[in-house]
Amino acid sequence: MWEQVKLFFTHPVFLAGVTSWLLAQFIKTIINLIYGKVHSIGELISLLLWKTGGLPSSHSALVASVCTTVGFRNGVTSDLFMLCACFMMVTCRDAMGVRRSSGIQAQKLNELGKDLEKKGLIDKYEPVKEVNGHTPLEVMVGFTLGLFIGLAFSAL
Repeated sequence: MWEQVKLFFTHPVFLAGVTSWLLAQFIKTIINLIYGKVHSIGELISLLLWKTGGLPSSHSALVASVCTTVGFRNGVTSDLFMLCACFMMVTCRDAMGVRRSSGIQAQKLNELGKDLEKKGLIDKYEPVKEVNGHTPLEVMVGFTLGLFIGLAFSAL
């Protein structure tokens, strides 16, 4: 059993996916630090490990690296690569579309709720969660990062 666990954590597809995700989050954190958008250790840790939105897209980086690595290992005509490619397209499209739209809508709702609360039209406004989506550029940079990481892990 431990041999299977070891093989899982040392598998090139897994390593490519995790590396691309972590590197994208690291780059995103550095960019936010440079622009002074990080104000606490908690924000830093959240951004480094989990926070969505921003440049580059860690979702796009992860699926692109997995797709690339699977393509090299199994061939671009394999069923597994086709599944990965479809999953990648859905993930990238969702990051730019649904998640981005819902994040913008949540922002506007929160602004409206705060204004209504200030004017005394409602008692207490509970803000909705603002999920950050991505611009096409953020997705493309994440995709490119993932592609190169996938290529690197395929060459190893």
